[in-house]
Amino acid sequence: MIEWAIAVLALSFCCIATVNALTFLRPVAAARGSQDGVSVLIPARNEEQVLGGCIASVVAQGSIVAEVLVYDDQSSDGTRQIATVWAQRDRRVRVLETVPLPDGWYGKPHACYRLACAAQHRWMLFLDADTRLQPNAIEQLIATAQKHGATLLSAWPAIEMRSLAERVLMPMLNFYVMTLYPSPMQLYWQHPRYALAHGSCLLCDRQTYFRIGGHACVRRELFEDTALARQWRSSGERALCCDGSSIARVRMYRSIGEIWRGFQKNFYPGFRRKWLFPIVLGLHAVVFTMPLVKLLVSPTVPVAIAAGAVGVARLVLALRFRHAAWSVLLHPVAELFLIGVGLASLWRWRFGSGVEWKQRRYRVELPRKVLR
Repeated sequence: MIEWAIAVLALSFCCIATVNALTFLRPVAAARGSQDGVSVLIPARNEEQVLGGCIASVVAQGSIVAEVLVYDDQSSDGTRQIATVWAQRDRRVRVLETVPLPDGWYGKPHACYRLACAAQHRWMLFLDADTRLQPNAIEQLIATAQKHGATLLSAWPAIEMRSLAERVLMPMLNFYVMTLYPSPMQLYWQHPRYALAHGSCLLCDRQTYFRIGGHACVRRELFEDTALARQWRSSGERALCCDGSSIARVRMYRSIGEIWRGFQKNFYPGFRRKWLFPIVLGLHAVVFTMPLVKLLVSPTVPVAIAAGAVGVARLVLALRFRHAAWSVLLHPVAELFLIGVGLASLWRWRFGSGVEWKQRRYRVELPRKVLR
């Protein structure tokens, strides 16, 4: 009976993944030069290896880019020098003054808020320093936002994977999201639970941003992108996420260590309702991993159905997002890695010393007892 229940769940999640692969919101093609100028905002902390490529892809967008603002978030490498060279090369590029990180703020939300305060145009496009825009990307973003009446639009980027670790493990990001998140719902229901965003490419209307409070509302969030989208929807504004494979590319992490640390910092904090965390982790252990292992040890009909459904879901998403098809065969390895990251994230945030990211340490603040 339990095996059949697992098979039904696996089939259900396979259906969600397939529907998402077929219907994930696609960007609208737009005629070049048909939109107003945009403020492109790049927060950067220790990004000397990638910042230059990001700015190059931005200025190549043409006249639609009215200004490119870079905030050097107290980098200890050559980030500021690279931004300064670009400012000398292109008058649209400007490097903002760096200020100490205020109490009560995490680094990236503060950097983004500083950038927004300096922006001068209606549309603001936040980019991570490792993002590479594709030709006509900004026109597509604005046209898509206008067509769907969105004042916040995130593009889910194509993820570059070069090393073996990336090719095996990074597809789990799309698998994790696209098996649990019913993307068509974002178009028809305003509820914050259907908010999704990827901080590497985030377009928003400047007036709406400040009316809602912008990144000040998510000042203590490491998972600030989706948190901001939730805040957007809670305020009655339309926030959407589209397929950004033709808009932006990003190489998020380059080694097992970087993947572990990057996923660890976001896994547990990404759950607004913490009681969902053990449920999701349990689903990955029982539904997405156990049938594949059990199929080799003691195969039964429901186990085969469950394992087949997981395999089909993974293959559909691999084809949709152009991941290496052979990585599907190593799905159990990737799942065990994901479960380990989840447990480590829980331990670090709730019981350990917090997580470290880009030379800053973040901890969960527990409520203080009131003395009487």
